[in-house]
Amino acid sequence: MILLDETFPTMGVKARLLAEYPDAFGEERAREQLARARACIETLAAQLTRFDPASELCALNDDPAPRRRVSVALGSAVAAAVWAAQRTGGLVDPTMVEALEDGGYAASRAGMKPADLDAALADAPPRAPAAPSPGGAWRDIHVSDDLLTVTRPPGLRIDLGGVGKGLAADAAARVLTGADRFVVDCGGDLAVGGATVDRRPWNLDIRDPRTGGTAQTIRMGTGGIATSGLDVRLWRTADGSPFHHLLDPSTGRPAWTGLIAATAIAPSAMEAEADAKAAFLAGPAAAERLLARGGGALAPETGPLQLIGVRAAPPVVRLRPAPQSAPLQAPA
Repeated sequence: MILLDETFPTMGVKARLLAEYPDAFGEERAREQLARARACIETLAAQLTRFDPASELCALNDDPAPRRRVSVALGSAVAAAVWAAQRTGGLVDPTMVEALEDGGYAASRAGMKPADLDAALADAPPRAPAAPSPGGAWRDIHVSDDLLTVTRPPGLRIDLGGVGKGLAADAAARVLTGADRFVVDCGGDLAVGGATVDRRPWNLDIRDPRTGGTAQTIRMGTGGIATSGLDVRLWRTADGSPFHHLLDPSTGRPAWTGLIAATAIAPSAMEAEADAKAAFLAGPAAAERLLARGGGALAPETGPLQLIGVRAAPPVVRLRPAPQSAPLQAPA
């Protein structure tokens, strides 16, 4: 068996590629394939970020014309963002750029220490589920069938943060065709696959957002899993108010729903990303119903992490996890 494990920074997070290849595949070929998967992630990261004025997304957002020619990659990402909004009834809204910037998220917060979680929760407003924006500006975004043209009202800007991570994980996964088993982790959005992974599933740790340790371990075959939470990108505004990046579309303010994080399992990382964010925004009661279709987990503000529709895995032998990346394990 050839085991390759590589981590690198991207999209303001840590990405990790973990892949097992049969000896017959050859180590040189395996490393070349892993390099192509990394290049796929890094190329998409450069195209889809809103933090680099030179990115293709920024060029789209800055263009005053209602219609712009784009690459297939950007067209696919915008189409995915609209799909996520449709799937979640507008809870996952890609048009919140101005509200994010007004709250202090105009530049990447990569490497910045988050505000104290317990203090932020103590100072947060009363808990309530988020709701879609009454205007639903995302409905005015249209992508042509060939994915090469985006049409939207002049001045409407698009954020592809979460969707971009999921798409990048899925895109890299499609490159790793020779692996027996692999996990592509883009900052907590994971694509899992490989020729033998359904017979030998991975054991994946779900992180406790309070301690940073392992709250539960689940078994995972082919598919996607993603976590959305307020604990990593959490800061104080100029007036001292706690702020995080998961906004209530109906108010443009951070959603304080009674959850710290939500994890979703779906057929792809991009779908899991949308479902996890929607579950967090919907609040505990609605989140359980949302996660029932694929399974997942909820980290409430009080009490232990709750598994939804999945069972905890048996004890396993651990691989050394990469720093700031989802811990991955190999079965005993």
